[in-house]
Amino acid sequence: MSHKKPDTGSDKLSDFLAEARRSREEREKGYREQALKIFPWVCARCGREFSGRKLRELTVHHKDHNHDNNPPDGSNWELLCVYCHDIEHSRDVDGQWYGEETRTDKPGTTHTYKAFAGLDALLKSKKDR
Repeated sequence: MSHKKPDTGSDKLSDFLAEARRSREEREKGYREQALKIFPWVCARCGREFSGRKLRELTVHHKDHNHDNNPPDGSNWELLCVYCHDIEHSRDVDGQWYGEETRTDKPGTTHTYKAFAGLDALLKSKKDR
């Protein structure tokens, strides 16, 4: 006689959370792979370059903070290192704490740092060699 463990709500919750985690990882893998094909492997904030095993430290940041908004042209993404990504999301938390609007990716907001400024000229000069 086998004793079957009764199905509890916590088992269902664990199964649900595990499935949600798998689903998120699959979705992330898809847009991460796309972003790594589209963009240079450079953090758009600090300018650090990544390759090899360090590439795992480069993350995809959704500019509008909506992880379901993944246009195939990558217009809602930027590659950020894990440190800059953490800082980006901390700004929102800090702003909520202090009751301030801190997002820098709102329409009409201008970023002063241009991580890829001059990249086209550099690529062109390498191509001409």
